[in-house]
Amino acid sequence: MGRGRLSGRGSMWRLQPAGSSALRGAWARISARAGTETMERAVVRCVPSEPKLSLSFALADGSHKHMQRDQSEPLGRALSRIATNALKGHAKAAARKGRRAAGAEPAGTAASPAEPVVKLYYREEAVGDDVLNVDAWQDGAVLQIGDVKYKVERNPPAVTELQLPRYIMAGFPVCPKLGLEFGEPASSVFRWYREARPGAAGGGVAAAGAPIAHASGANPVPAAPPPDGDAPASEEPGASSAGPVWVEVGGAHERVFTPSNADIGLRLKLRCTPGNGQRLGPSRELESAGPVEAGPGACTFDQRHMYTKRVSGDALLRAVTYNVLADVYAHTEHSRAVLYPYCAPYALGLDYRLNLLQKELSGYSADVLCLQEVDRSVFHDSLAPALDAFGLQGLFRLKQHQHEGLATFFRRDKFRLLAQHDIAYHQALATDPVHGPLLEQLARYPQARDRVLQRSSALQVSILQSTKDPSKKICVANTHLYWHPRGGHIRLIQMAVALTHLNHVTQDLYPGVPVLFCGDFNSTPSTGMYTFVSTGSVSADHEDWASNGEEERCNMSLSHPFRLKSACGEPAYTNYVGGFHGCLDYIFIDFTALEVEQVIPMPSHEEVTTHQALPSVSHPSDHIALICDLKWK
Repeated sequence: MGRGRLSGRGSMWRLQPAGSSALRGAWARISARAGTETMERAVVRCVPSEPKLSLSFALADGSHKHMQRDQSEPLGRALSRIATNALKGHAKAAARKGRRAAGAEPAGTAASPAEPVVKLYYREEAVGDDVLNVDAWQDGAVLQIGDVKYKVERNPPAVTELQLPRYIMAGFPVCPKLGLEFGEPASSVFRWYREARPGAAGGGVAAAGAPIAHASGANPVPAAPPPDGDAPASEEPGASSAGPVWVEVGGAHERVFTPSNADIGLRLKLRCTPGNGQRLGPSRELESAGPVEAGPGACTFDQRHMYTKRVSGDALLRAVTYNVLADVYAHTEHSRAVLYPYCAPYALGLDYRLNLLQKELSGYSADVLCLQEVDRSVFHDSLAPALDAFGLQGLFRLKQHQHEGLATFFRRDKFRLLAQHDIAYHQALATDPVHGPLLEQLARYPQARDRVLQRSSALQVSILQSTKDPSKKICVANTHLYWHPRGGHIRLIQMAVALTHLNHVTQDLYPGVPVLFCGDFNSTPSTGMYTFVSTGSVSADHEDWASNGEEERCNMSLSHPFRLKSACGEPAYTNYVGGFHGCLDYIFIDFTALEVEQVIPMPSHEEVTTHQALPSVSHPSDHIALICDLKWK
């Protein structure tokens, strides 16, 4: 078929049909039908930092067009390209219809419709063809193609990424990875669907009046155009009648969804409509790669959840600390072959472990939750949104030169964040005058000093205020000390920096605020670090000062003014792997201001060793969470 001729003046472009009566008939029917419907949408993405803008819209024949044009291009050229695309799209539609219809009307017998036009209006005035694209495509403008009108939406909320985990298990929360542009998750709309079971009446039974959607029921505008030119139109728009039938899950309107046993064997579908509090953007849909699977059976945290079903009362504070095992350490060949050879490889995968982690953490109903070894992407894409659904707000501190760090969560209806005073130990020691005396002592031990200054360990410090009683404030500290077995002297110095910093925060900045100090301290109760924290001092002749040999020995006496104790005592172990088990994690509390109401029991030794050691198919980390309920004195 020959190409249509383009002509136009101002911002008007006329399509000259290229000799096909079938095309003219299709155009007439499409235009007549479109005139009775609500205005379509044309989505424009235009940001100053990029040379091109994108334009996405659906033609009346159902095909989608995605164009990229220079922002500095005159509007007339863009409209000319739209006209060409519209002509091609309708020609293809007419050709398809002609092939399907055995008795198609002979060429030349149908009356020619009025010549369709392509225009852009703003405030009911035609936009001149010499206006640049960047200025022409304004929010609220109207694009007209033939008799079909499109409302221009400039930079509406858009989904740029939507991803479901590989493993979806019944009883475990599902939190999709979500990327938004010009939008925010809290203002977006989420709808979950389950696949109808084969043989169900009508393809599926919708509970409580939930609607049934066929696979062809939605045809969202893609979030981003192809890198260059226009995307080819779908050959059969909306024609997938043989696809699965989807049943909307009643009441499942949050980002986080927990499938039930009734969903086992069925796939899920998520429809996300992005929003920004003022308007909604084009929806995106995503089907799960596989069906919902049965869970692993009994998990190490199931019995613990019996104690933490409900959020603690206003007079109490439930604190949790947990090293969740960063994916950068778990999902490597070294981890599979050397560190955790007893663990099934799939159970070391991030998607699988996140299923367990999200269920475990949400079930603790924590008021303050301190996590270590949190991958940056895991925090932003999974844990923060998942725990947000359970009322927790998250803060993240990335270790320098690392892909993981510290995360502190607090319950929004109990606390508000007043301030953050995070530090990296090596930077604080080298630059903050408050650590001058310690740095002077270390000058006598340059090898130990240099080792400390090379470490990336950090301290996350958050000042929280009670929403019920503003007079109650607490300083929540979260850390992960140096890991090496022969690094006891490094951990002592890091702890000296931490306690000096906390003393500055709680005496100079927020006088009298009690300390809640959580973390993986990589120190058993017999070490100098534990002695230092719990007794207030450590002597210069403690054996840990020579933990890496005589060359790095540094004999220093250290002290601090706090009165701290381990709220959960000294469990037999909080870390249990093939070659080691011991207590490395603690919740230290200021016992002059806080007291322990209850300690949630640890998993039994039988539960921990069911699969030899940790992690396992029933436990996501090589550490075990510590949990306790505290109250102010």
